[in-house]
Amino acid sequence: MPIKTLHITNCYHATSGGIRTFYRALLAASNEHRRQLRLIVPGPEDGIEEIGEFGRIYTIQAPKSPFIDSAYRLLLPHLYALPYRSRLRQILEEERPDLVEICDKYTLCYLPPAWRNGWAGNAPPAVFIGLSCERMDDNVSAFLSESRLGRLFANWYMRSIYAPRFDGHISNSEYTAAELVAALAKCPDLPVHVCPMGADCEKFGPHRRDPAKRQALLAGFQNAPAGGRDTRLLLYVGRISREKNISLLVDMMELLARNSRDDYALLILGQGQLANWIRKNMDRRAAGRVRLIGHISDRERVADIFANCDALIHPNPRKPFGIAPLEAMASGLPVVAPYSGGVLSYANDSNAWLAEPNGASFAAAVHGIFEDDAARGGKIDRAIGTASEFNWARTAARFFELYDGLFARLRRSPSAAPQVEDAAAAQLIFNSDSSRHV
Repeated sequence: MPIKTLHITNCYHATSGGIRTFYRALLAASNEHRRQLRLIVPGPEDGIEEIGEFGRIYTIQAPKSPFIDSAYRLLLPHLYALPYRSRLRQILEEERPDLVEICDKYTLCYLPPAWRNGWAGNAPPAVFIGLSCERMDDNVSAFLSESRLGRLFANWYMRSIYAPRFDGHISNSEYTAAELVAALAKCPDLPVHVCPMGADCEKFGPHRRDPAKRQALLAGFQNAPAGGRDTRLLLYVGRISREKNISLLVDMMELLARNSRDDYALLILGQGQLANWIRKNMDRRAAGRVRLIGHISDRERVADIFANCDALIHPNPRKPFGIAPLEAMASGLPVVAPYSGGVLSYANDSNAWLAEPNGASFAAAVHGIFEDDAARGGKIDRAIGTASEFNWARTAARFFELYDGLFARLRRSPSAAPQVEDAAAAQLIFNSDSSRHV
């Protein structure tokens, strides 16, 4: 009988991005694999959502986050640190999971030692896995300080506070895992697995191309310098916030508007704290060529937008993985991305247009897409093939196999995790001093 896994994250709300997409895909796959999977997330009120016969989402009432985005809420340590039977404890006692995965580095990473000290009442011992979908040093650099002191603090926190509290770790890319490997240099027996995320290659695809839908997207630029039938329609998808390197979009569009024979227009699909900033600067430096369309929850419509644009612009050089660029590849949409970050898990010079993360380099890469039709077609074909290797069905199966392998090896001594010697689900296992493929 498959093990029961329970997953907890703060990175989840109605319009959130990659982590929500990942867990929704796992929940759907749990019914196909007939294995029990539970997800606990924060929200405005308590609630339960059944996902088929085997999946379930628990929402726990939680306050809004004062840090990144007010749409996010935070499950705080008082849920397991104070001596009362909280909603979280009630869920864990009733569900009695075999493996608990925590996707949060700040307020939930203290749960494993609390559980081991008997906080969870009569719930049996569980294997605790940390899921890393971002790097703390990048978060500190983006939101607190880019100084050496900020990097030292992030390294200390990962080494002394976060990483040792778990029995093992899973990262969504080698880029994300590298920070954990450094933090666990003195704990060589704690495994760090790399297991990439995926894309919905059935929903996202070239089959959604439709001249009428493309023209409808261009119609939003009708009274602007760009917006004609021959306009090159670029797309950005993601949160409009500082850590996404959003200023690159302004620099790039100014250069394209000033130095190009072709007309270029940019659709921005998403929302965030810098929406007004980017609107103001685009109006000043690339007037009429940028349109913000906010968040779209209808995934069918999102897939239509991907398939009917001409290129996806991914400016973030520190992206931990990047589901949107992979969805773009599945859609047959050329991807312009930096030569860094987790996007290199699947993007390279044979299937994408890689550039230095600045406006001039990205503008040159955009020009390059349209200079050679044959070369563009070859890259797009290879990109579609790459995306198919990361389809959600295959990705979910890898994660399930990895969870089973970790539980089988760590359940007898969850406080002292042995080195995992064989985990077919993981593409990579990092040791403290080297990495090796398995």
